[in-house]
Amino acid sequence: MQLALPTKPHTNCNVFPYKGGQYASKPCTRISSHVSKKVRPCSIRSSAAPMPSSDQTATITRRSGNYKPSLWDFNFIQSLDSAYLGECYVKRASELKQQVNGMLQERAVEPVDQLELIDNLQNLGIASHFQDKIKQILETIYQRNYDINCATHQPNQIKDLYATALEFRLLRQHGFHVPQEIFDCFKNKKGDFKASLGDDTKGLLQLYEASFLLTEGESSLELAREFTTNLLQEKLQTNINDDNLSLLVRRSLELPRHCMLLRPNVRWFLDAYGRRPDMNPTVFELAKLDFNIYQANVQQELKHISRWWKETGLAEKLPFSRDRVVESYFWTIGIEPLEQGHERILATKIIMLETVLDDIFDVYATPEELHLFYNVIQRWDLESIEKLPIYMQIYFVVLNNTVNEIAYHILKQQGVVTIQHLRKAWMDLCKAYMKEAVWYNNGVKPGLKEYLDNAWISVGVPTFLYQVYFLVTNPIEKEATKYFDEYHNIIRGSSMIARLADDVATAGDELERGDVTKSVQCYMNETGASDEEAREAMRLLIWEAWKKLNTDRISSSCPFPEVFIQNVVNLARVGQSIYQYGDGYGYQHSETKNKDRIVSMLFDPVA
Repeated sequence: MQLALPTKPHTNCNVFPYKGGQYASKPCTRISSHVSKKVRPCSIRSSAAPMPSSDQTATITRRSGNYKPSLWDFNFIQSLDSAYLGECYVKRASELKQQVNGMLQERAVEPVDQLELIDNLQNLGIASHFQDKIKQILETIYQRNYDINCATHQPNQIKDLYATALEFRLLRQHGFHVPQEIFDCFKNKKGDFKASLGDDTKGLLQLYEASFLLTEGESSLELAREFTTNLLQEKLQTNINDDNLSLLVRRSLELPRHCMLLRPNVRWFLDAYGRRPDMNPTVFELAKLDFNIYQANVQQELKHISRWWKETGLAEKLPFSRDRVVESYFWTIGIEPLEQGHERILATKIIMLETVLDDIFDVYATPEELHLFYNVIQRWDLESIEKLPIYMQIYFVVLNNTVNEIAYHILKQQGVVTIQHLRKAWMDLCKAYMKEAVWYNNGVKPGLKEYLDNAWISVGVPTFLYQVYFLVTNPIEKEATKYFDEYHNIIRGSSMIARLADDVATAGDELERGDVTKSVQCYMNETGASDEEAREAMRLLIWEAWKKLNTDRISSSCPFPEVFIQNVVNLARVGQSIYQYGDGYGYQHSETKNKDRIVSMLFDPVA
């Protein structure tokens, strides 16, 4: 049948692994023993009441996502138990924090030593404990070297590539605008970076990492990225003598730190730091202990979410959808501040409900059911849910209850009524899903621009961030909410990164199960490009989106507070991480690396 988008009713209210001189991701291998060769529509007798058809006994043909069951079931999650919530561990961590804080305050330390300590603290996931002191140190460095209006300003005399790039990167990460011209002293008369820099692998790595903080129009940093990437790739082939440095180079070429969500990678950096000859035992002990305490708290949050999920009955009553408690939580690990455990729990519920909604539209519902469901959501019409099949009734009631729970939490904390804003986020997502359903059911193959204009919303990031804003921002600026109605550029940039990373990793499998063409296929249809050429083009679009996001996050016109901006950027990083090694959510690709990463982050303590 031809499916038309209902008229809107009135409402009551990896970057990118580098390969062969170009950015390319590692090929994903499908596990044939776990994934069927081709998903065919299956006939399922509907248990749903009442259906649009007058024939209640008709067999309804539905598609299947062929999703594998959860890797971590309810009993496993509820059995999690860690000793690291004990008072003795918390007390020891407090003692170690005081010692590390003393290291940061040592005045005799050389600036580059302070910067290295800050960088190590960041990589090890403990920098947040010393946020004020770190900001103070960097403020002093910035005023001394870059702020011409400051009495202590001195022209930057740093000529060492490693120290210059490290300083640049850390300052930009913390919001200080350091000009790209700082690297001009490392160029020749033609404006190219000097070939002699190739002898300094540490310096090249730092320049490479620094280049990913470029904003639009910063051609010198773009040149630095290309220059360092080529040289570092060559060095890996000819063997870097320092094993630790070689590991860092390989890791950074897979995914630069600026595009990497730190928390899932702390375990890797812990292992690497522990092998270094200059390892600081106090810092190392604190990092390991802090990681285990963090993990213990995470497990408590997971147990809470798992109980809620079981109580909703969605996994049982809607078995066609993905059952992904742990993976949904993974999407929220970039939520800051880290202490906001209850907010992270609520955010995980949002991700899980988005997943079910996605599977209703993409996999299971008939066109007739989608018409009914779309209208109920757009009106947020509780009185009309009896017209829906039972599985949609169950979903809508859970969604309504969760939106009310979030709205109540925000009202109780800040005295702000947000329920209409929260509902609008879900209405917009539903509208984007409906458009894709129209395309699929009518056999429409959208152009790339048309697809992306809708897909950056259908990826679910704007809906998620819309609600996260109210959860993490205090006080809530009512003026800023109007920028959500228009979806500010910074939100679009984060969403585009997640969408394109998702498409590059999953487009083939989603088409196989029966879904609208993704960005990769849209590009192939328009240009005649091969599959790999199209994926490469999407990786370049990811890079362009990062440049735009870097620009928008520091723009004076950005209306959002820093705490929310950090969450926006972190969500882009989560998107890159989830799909770095294939489909880390639906398990359509080999899940080994994704599974190992989650296990090491959430379940296995550091010895």
